[in-house]
Amino acid sequence: MDPFVYQSLPVRVVFGVGTSARLAEEADALGVRRSLVLTTPGHEQLGREMAERLGGGFAGLFAGAVMHTPVNVTDEAVKRAADLRADGVVAVGGGSTIGLGKAISLRTRLPQIAIPTTYAGSEMTPILGQTRDGVKTTQSDPRIMPNTVIYDVDLTLSLPVRISAVSGINAMAHSVESLYARDRNPIISLMASEAIGALAGALPDIVHAPGDPNARSRALYGAWLSGVCLGSVGMALHHKLCHVLGGAFNLPHAETHAILLPHAMAYNSVAVPDVDRSIAQILGASQAAAGLYDFARRLGIPLALREIGMPESGIDRGADLAMANPYWNPRPLEHDSVRALIARAWAGDEPVTR
Repeated sequence: MDPFVYQSLPVRVVFGVGTSARLAEEADALGVRRSLVLTTPGHEQLGREMAERLGGGFAGLFAGAVMHTPVNVTDEAVKRAADLRADGVVAVGGGSTIGLGKAISLRTRLPQIAIPTTYAGSEMTPILGQTRDGVKTTQSDPRIMPNTVIYDVDLTLSLPVRISAVSGINAMAHSVESLYARDRNPIISLMASEAIGALAGALPDIVHAPGDPNARSRALYGAWLSGVCLGSVGMALHHKLCHVLGGAFNLPHAETHAILLPHAMAYNSVAVPDVDRSIAQILGASQAAAGLYDFARRLGIPLALREIGMPESGIDRGADLAMANPYWNPRPLEHDSVRALIARAWAGDEPVTR
């Protein structure tokens, strides 16, 4: 067996049905007495439900989280926390809200509790992506990690089918890339394979029966494992493309991941044939990239970047951005090949392995 290093993540996980009822108890365990609850504008009511669970420990609500964690929004939220004398934050929602909680905590050192309602997995990572002037940058620091993550299956039952599907594939992308990461290890690879299998089985069931608690539980389990994978090893071309294209063109995060995943896998498959075979086997396909593309098509989600707002003129800019300070990748990055990848993803064409 090859030598490896495995670093476990310092986070408490509470998983189950109805677990958000324990929010006040978990805040108390962190010594938090005045929590600022964070949501997007569309989830303000959910934030107020969490306020009721906190009771006297609720300091206030900030319902201004948006995609890609713009720095100016974080500025506003930090001021709100200070004005309310908050000594902790509770982020309830998807990756946008959890990203804001991370950004606040990194600046202020306030403890944070994350309550994810989608399958993005970012709650399990020490990674923060922020956007300033249309450019998205990422940083990694153990202090970015939430202190506690509460997974409540009940909060995902009303998640719309399309969001369930795209955020589930977003989570799957974390596991796929962790299988060929430069610092991969057998523990994370086991989690990644388990996560891909759980999500591959659960997401079609959710499409057909959105209220199925068993399918929701399996998807949330897969998302949790995928988040652990994302937070434990480095990422590669896929995540680089998602960050630069999402930040440059303000594309929806989960959809961007879901569309690009088959194409990034196709680009890298020749360099990691063992990973290609493993993923293909889990998906019941002959090749991983084709299997991922067909899986997305079966779920009925967008297959083209043009469908989610990326202009055709952005293909060249995206390739240039991807080649600037590129992530490590198992296959060397070549500008023309990366541009061709983005062009196929923009058009929604099937991925090409070569």
